[in-house]
Amino acid sequence: MKYTAEEIRSALQNGELTAYYQPQYDTLTSQLKSAEALVRWIKKDGTVVSPFFFIPVAEESDLIMEIDWYVAELACKTLVKQNVMPQFPISVNFSRRHIQEKNFAEKLAALMDRYELPRPLMEVEITESAMVGNEANLLDWIVSIRNAGFSVAIDDFGSGLSSLQFVKDIPADVLKIDKSLLSHNCEDEKERIVLESIFTFAHRLHMKTVAEGVETKEQLGFLRSCDCIRIQGYLFARPMPEADYLSLCRGHCAVDEPTDILQMQSASSAIQLLMEAVFRRYPLVIFTNLSRNSYYMMAYDDFTRTSCPSAGIFDELIEHGTETMHPDDRAVFAETFSRQNIIAQYKNGAKTLRLITRQLGDDGIYRRVETVDYFVRSGSSPDILAITLCENLPDETDTQAAVSAIEADLKAICGSNLDAVMEVVRKRLNT
Repeated sequence: MKYTAEEIRSALQNGELTAYYQPQYDTLTSQLKSAEALVRWIKKDGTVVSPFFFIPVAEESDLIMEIDWYVAELACKTLVKQNVMPQFPISVNFSRRHIQEKNFAEKLAALMDRYELPRPLMEVEITESAMVGNEANLLDWIVSIRNAGFSVAIDDFGSGLSSLQFVKDIPADVLKIDKSLLSHNCEDEKERIVLESIFTFAHRLHMKTVAEGVETKEQLGFLRSCDCIRIQGYLFARPMPEADYLSLCRGHCAVDEPTDILQMQSASSAIQLLMEAVFRRYPLVIFTNLSRNSYYMMAYDDFTRTSCPSAGIFDELIEHGTETMHPDDRAVFAETFSRQNIIAQYKNGAKTLRLITRQLGDDGIYRRVETVDYFVRSGSSPDILAITLCENLPDETDTQAAVSAIEADLKAICGSNLDAVMEVVRKRLNT
């Protein structure tokens, strides 16, 4: 049944619209963490009308803005009632029409201040589809909301066709994965690959993730392996009236025993953990396709930033790298890592290519760096591939000081056998 705008406005004025709350849980611990406020129309006879039957009509005019602010205030009142219990943040949906609303952030801040609530307790949700056609004002709108102390979530991610294009430019805090991406119960290989890619994409943009519409343990198990932050769906809880939600907040107990993530590890999650360990020792990793003269670079966040682009032409990378070497090391570096020499070494059966040079750091100091090329194969391509690992080595003066200290300590112990012992030590230090 489709309702008219007049009927909906009358329901709003008569207090028939109310907020239901769907809890959101920590994916690994199953602990309650937050909730989403969802509008419902409860008629005087007790009939509950789904928003599917009246929100589309309200969105045709500014009536939707009145409803959004009404729900936001209901959420504030619910948060106030949690003053004597754990207060969990509540996310509220706002229509695309609010992007054009003047002083939206100031109005939202004033609402929270009126109820004396911390602003991080309110999250603004806007659907991915609302971004289309509003690009000019959307960025400023979101920035103003975040500057006012609120977080911003992109809802229904994956339901549109331009998701990646917009998200990469939008400074949102949370990415809510649309339930349509879980339609095959996370058992279809293509679906799993798409989801893994989305979570990797979100992590690299430092965005929190919420999976919507989670209904099965199979979906939960897979999402846990992808490092999804939060879960929302019927598997945990349906949208519920305020009284039921407040009762849930009082208990705030886990609804499911946490699962050992290592027992449900996906390939993507395992690789992520492996790379974390690799970066501890090798802050710079370069993937090279020698056959196509291309490269892709990965640098650890805590590592000194490099002026090299993250991808490009391999020959140009070597030219740039050569310029950063000590003048006495430039010729050997350029010759060793020229594409022609690397390919020749590969064809001669070499498994690795290794060189120690002195490289100029951002602080203007030359330091010893070991660069190692490992030849690798791809089952889907005959191209010659290599992975380059770069490691900062201890300063030569530090090494010599260590040798001298060891020599002094051993002299009293070894006596006439010192020379033989020191030979073993030197070999060990050079290994």
